Amino acid sequence: MRLQLRVSVTGRSAWSHPTTCCSAAELMSVLFFHTMRYKATDPRNQCNDRFVLSKGHAAPILYAAWAEAGFVKEADLINLRKIDSDLEGHPTPKLEFVDVATGSLGQGLGAACGMAYTGKHFDKSSYRVYCMMGDGECSEGAVWEAMAFGSHYNLDNLVAVIDANRLGQSEAAPLKHDMDVYRRRCEAFGWNTYVVDGHDVEELCKALWQAQQVKGKPTMIVAKTFKGRGLKGIENTDNWHGKPLPKDRAEEAIKDLESQIQNPNKTICPELPNEDTAPADLSPITLPSPPNYKIGDKVATRKAYGVALAKLGQSSPRVVALDADMKNSTFSEMFHKAYPERFVECFIAEQNMVSVAIGCATRDRTVAFASTFAAFLSRAYDHIRMAAVSESNINLAGSHCGVSIGEDGPSQMALEDIAMFRAIPTCTLFYPSDGVSTERSVELAANTKGICFLRITRPELKVIYDPKEKFEVGVAKVLRQSDSDQVTVIGAGVTLHEALTAADQLASEGKSFSWWPGRELHHCPLVAWQGITPLPPGGLAGNYTTAPWWPGRELHHCPLAAWQGITPLPPGGLAGNYTTAPWRPGRELHHCPLVAWQGITPLPPGGLAGNYTTAPWQGITPRPPGGLEST
Repeated sequence: MRLQLRVSVTGRSAWSHPTTCCSAAELMSVLFFHTMRYKATDPRNQCNDRFVLSKGHAAPILYAAWAEAGFVKEADLINLRKIDSDLEGHPTPKLEFVDVATGSLGQGLGAACGMAYTGKHFDKSSYRVYCMMGDGECSEGAVWEAMAFGSHYNLDNLVAVIDANRLGQSEAAPLKHDMDVYRRRCEAFGWNTYVVDGHDVEELCKALWQAQQVKGKPTMIVAKTFKGRGLKGIENTDNWHGKPLPKDRAEEAIKDLESQIQNPNKTICPELPNEDTAPADLSPITLPSPPNYKIGDKVATRKAYGVALAKLGQSSPRVVALDADMKNSTFSEMFHKAYPERFVECFIAEQNMVSVAIGCATRDRTVAFASTFAAFLSRAYDHIRMAAVSESNINLAGSHCGVSIGEDGPSQMALEDIAMFRAIPTCTLFYPSDGVSTERSVELAANTKGICFLRITRPELKVIYDPKEKFEVGVAKVLRQSDSDQVTVIGAGVTLHEALTAADQLASEGKSFSWWPGRELHHCPLVAWQGITPLPPGGLAGNYTTAPWWPGRELHHCPLAAWQGITPLPPGGLAGNYTTAPWRPGRELHHCPLVAWQGITPLPPGGLAGNYTTAPWQGITPRPPGGLEST
């Protein structure tokens, strides 16, 4: 009743989802004040039971529960959704009692699976994981990927609850209140299943106690509830999703609930957890030995990834690896062979793999590396986006990038991956060009906050760096440079080696340019810094004063004549630093100042070349008529 009262108070705020909260009031009350074990004054204590609110729009009921537990000030609840309040419309880890951000439906159970797997197999601790889901989100395929994962790995420390309140946003949920179909579906996926009256406290207490006794299976509690429970004239009525209560109805609901509370001053304290989980080890993780390659050796960067991952596993027991049934292509099998107890096979379910990795990495319990073909990570893009909102420290490795995989065809080629990951806040992107830089990139990723993406390739590439070479995030290296350079070319990965070949060809003809490995976008040579960190001191102008600016090829169907850094342009802009370069201001992409054609419509008639006659040719070779001098 007190949780419902608090929700009714916040229900006067715009778009506070009071009806979806009220259907879960008894569920949350029993979970937080009967079943779960946690320290209310220390929500992120490593020993606490975990809770994931997958139906994130029911955030007010979560805030109400923590107010009842004494961690959130009751007076703060009225500030729900205000710009200066951390009590947002959907929960995020800005709040100490939130491990993963939710609100994009269907993702919470996968993260809960990752937490449960970590508790059972990595931490080997007694904490349990609870996940509250909505019936509407059960239409998401990711839910059933997680269901399959949970039963396959016998996660008996995981309990999920479906708040089956019948109503979705615009109409009834597909199964409405057909509880037998819910039961049979969950049982078919290998879950121990109870169907209960979600408003019967005693029945809920019994089901959650029984779930604790079950061994070898996760438990699903399907609770029949009614949306807007306790709100007269609103309960079980359509078209109230996400709507605030009118003032008169809110006041009426508050008075009605207040009259039903028999002991308003009674304090209920949760049971404390077992102290059987060690604090997280946050020490840096380094390769136990330098890369073992010689300049000129040929090695695929995907294989170097596997080598580096196994090395990191030797350095720290916190390092874990996940894969989507690609381990013999991504070479994560090398980690699997060395540390099978720390390898999680997620099978062909990339969405769930990313969510499981997010769950594994919560509270810094693990340093998680998840790998598959880079092209298939596009399937999990929303999960990756939410990982950034969750402030997750996960590392994703995508192999078989670009057109270099050739005969496999376009379905296997990652051509959008860098554009995808560059749009993710907090993401650091690595595109190593040889075995040495790959191993060091893996090492850097393990120690870098936020999401890291490692773009690795199938073909073997020549080793170009000495094993003792030092690497830093956002700091480029010059491979070719002379006083007679006419142009600067920047790129990475497969393209780097093609550009070096072009440089050798031009050098044999008496022409030269400097080569600066940065980040590759799409599969084209670039003349822009492509990292997501600031440029080195002085920028391009300060480091390469002899080379004019030279645009590369079309990138991801967006022709670039662009400065691709996230930081502002150097003083004077491109025009001031690169007097031979045309400048066409485009749009801004994701807080990145660009000087590129960034529209989603075609280029103007004639393209850049037709409109800007000084624009140089768009490839490294072949050269335009007249060569570089005429351009």
